[in-house]
Amino acid sequence: MLGYLVRRVLQAFVVILGVTLIVFLLSQLIPGGQARAALGPRATSGQLANFNHLNGYDQPIWQQYWNYLIALFHGDLGYSYKNNQGVTSLIADRLGKTMVLVGVSTLFALAVAIPIGMAQAVRRNRPFDYGMTAVTFILYAMPAFLAGELLIIFFSFTLNWLPSQPPTDASAWAVLTNPVPFILPILTLSALEIAAFSRYMRSAMLDTLTEDYIRTAKAKGASSRRVLWGHALRNAILPILTLIGLTLPAVVGGALITEAIFNYPGMGLLTVQAASNDDVPLVLGTTLVATIATVLGSLLADLLYAAADPRIRLGEQ
Repeated sequence: MLGYLVRRVLQAFVVILGVTLIVFLLSQLIPGGQARAALGPRATSGQLANFNHLNGYDQPIWQQYWNYLIALFHGDLGYSYKNNQGVTSLIADRLGKTMVLVGVSTLFALAVAIPIGMAQAVRRNRPFDYGMTAVTFILYAMPAFLAGELLIIFFSFTLNWLPSQPPTDASAWAVLTNPVPFILPILTLSALEIAAFSRYMRSAMLDTLTEDYIRTAKAKGASSRRVLWGHALRNAILPILTLIGLTLPAVVGGALITEAIFNYPGMGLLTVQAASNDDVPLVLGTTLVATIATVLGSLLADLLYAAADPRIRLGEQ
């Protein structure tokens, strides 16, 4: 187990280092460079040269990358000249809200998808299985912006049951203390996860129900409920742990669109606003943070899988 942990942490470190290199190279491809993006098209050559010298952009590229890594190590993601504020502080104000929204939507998706997948496996090739398969395929194929717009039209405009957007001045934990305004964003963000989790849960449960130990448990007189929830679920749920990490990129991308639709003041909306304002340092900063969060989430999912599956620990021995 320790060897597996060390290998996965080292792999995650290498991936994160590669991501920092890609983000750094993207910053070098800005037309006119960082100086032109910060000072604007009317800046003189002297002003551009002075800006590059003050910020070290006239140094060799390897030295610039090393300085970039040192700054990242100290928590410095750059400076947003459009907002006249550090990128780190801008992201820190919004990151918590996005993390809570993504976390709640993921938990909600698991709570809905796992029972649906289990029920489909038990009722395989029956009307319920066919109906839920059609629904999950539709949810899986539906883009986040379309799901959000349909929910707003139906629940906010037609039925007038739910607000079309949460309060912009709400804290990160408002989704737990006052959840009603956040129902539509959570439903929008969890739609893709419900579709993916339920399909994987159905497949894993079908494989598990054919195992010898399941037949043995039935032969010993265990009830169907005990076999399903006490024996089959423990093994069938293992692939879902890995799937959580694999779906994080889609969830993060969906959060960007969802926050823009519902005007939710998280990191996704911040990224959209930065892209609209040509705020390159802020766009690169949010991209780097989202990518690192995805890598760490995938690492956490692998570690949870290793902790839950004794075969990985035995394989290490």
